Amino acid sequence: MSNDNNNKSAAAAVEDDDEEAIIRRKKYEESLEIQSLRRIISAYINYPEAAEEDVKRYERSFRRLPVAHKALLAHLPLKYQKLRRCITKNSNFIFDMLQAFEPPFDMSQDDEMCEHGDNSSCVHHHSDDRDPCCEPVSISGRAPSAQCSEACGGHEEKKENCCEPKSGSFPEGLECQTNTHKGGCDNAIDVSVDSDTDPNKDISCAPPESPDRLDSMPHFHVPLVDVDKVRCVIRNIVRDWAAEGQKERDQCYKPILEELKRHFPNRSEDSPPSCLVPGAGLGRLALEISCLGFKSQGNEFSYYMMICSSFILNQTQAIGEWTIHPWIHSNCNSLSDADQLRPVSIPDILPASAGITEGFSMCGGDFVEVYGDPAQVGAWDAIVTCFFLDTAHNIVEYIEIISKILKDGGVWINLGPLLYHFADMYGQEDEMSVELSLEDVKRITLHYGFELELEKTIETTYTTNPRSMMQNHYFSAFWTMRKKPLVAASIESMDE
Repeated sequence: MSNDNNNKSAAAAVEDDDEEAIIRRKKYEESLEIQSLRRIISAYINYPEAAEEDVKRYERSFRRLPVAHKALLAHLPLKYQKLRRCITKNSNFIFDMLQAFEPPFDMSQDDEMCEHGDNSSCVHHHSDDRDPCCEPVSISGRAPSAQCSEACGGHEEKKENCCEPKSGSFPEGLECQTNTHKGGCDNAIDVSVDSDTDPNKDISCAPPESPDRLDSMPHFHVPLVDVDKVRCVIRNIVRDWAAEGQKERDQCYKPILEELKRHFPNRSEDSPPSCLVPGAGLGRLALEISCLGFKSQGNEFSYYMMICSSFILNQTQAIGEWTIHPWIHSNCNSLSDADQLRPVSIPDILPASAGITEGFSMCGGDFVEVYGDPAQVGAWDAIVTCFFLDTAHNIVEYIEIISKILKDGGVWINLGPLLYHFADMYGQEDEMSVELSLEDVKRITLHYGFELELEKTIETTYTTNPRSMMQNHYFSAFWTMRKKPLVAASIESMDE
């Protein structure tokens, strides 16, 4: 009897140790997520200071010009003043967005797990145990929660960056320089400026400071590459939520929407077909699919994107409610200063009045982790991937999961290039990247039970400034594939 008791005690001790290890692991993972979220919020808050440093750099270059050259370019100081006002407009949008954001974690307490004593490394404890993944999009509700990520949704990272920091080009410890000038601009919003500005005069002024309402959000200075992701989001807003992005949406989204209508002509309001949109970005395509009568869910890995999409979807009260200046951060390939500084009104539609189908949702998290769950097997009538497949570390894994979660007879519609996002991660030996040709990709899809029904090439752009002298175009692969029933796929496999 004594041995039995000892064995039970030992087993109980092992279970307690395992439970404690699970709790510690959970707290560690939560702390990493909060650390990532703090860094992302910090990148947004640091945007005006980083943008101001750019303008100061332009001014320093101007002051170094010979007097005769300054005379030829006497309009540039006025342009720099206007740039600051554009930065103010962008910052106002960002601060409104952050004010509306409700983090899924308690970010007001110091984290006892912080080991290094460096503020930029500290994280905070999770405030509750609810699932931070999927929540329905409530047009008037709170921001949907999302798992943290630092990735910007990126098919633009290799283009139009000749005058901006490229992703990964800065060492991890590089921080934005703090602007210490506190004078401010009295007429920061007014775009009218006196025409007799002295071209030799230092006209620098501080960017807008973050409002008091953001003081409770813990933030710190971040690498410049993080702030560049904020600029990336601003350009993506044009693609998804501005009239100026309509041409690009027609190139990319319209063929997908037409295919969905063709394959699901009889959509029932009582039982709408389900459609998943991985890599949903700022949510416009997922919303358009919902408006067609689908139970649509967008999935997005980037918290940069999720914060912004939630704000536009949930907080918009009127068409054209906000004004941004998306093109101000690139001085290259501009036809005119007016083109570079031009305002863009957003959004071009009112999401609350768009006619979405009940059940429209946005889900934050890594596609593999969220949809690799066994509960997702055979859950979707349609899957739409737009500029998504090449975001994979392992594209075969993406295809395998798409096959598993699609119903037999379900439809997979894809559009996009193969600009593998992790292909150029030099110096990171553990950063996996499998880069396949389009021919190999299609061969893999056949292996996982797909049958090609439609295939063509569509010329597209991605967050391109339509008035830029440089236009990057993709000859994107577009296809519709159907998942063959398991029995038919097995018979074909045996025949082979």
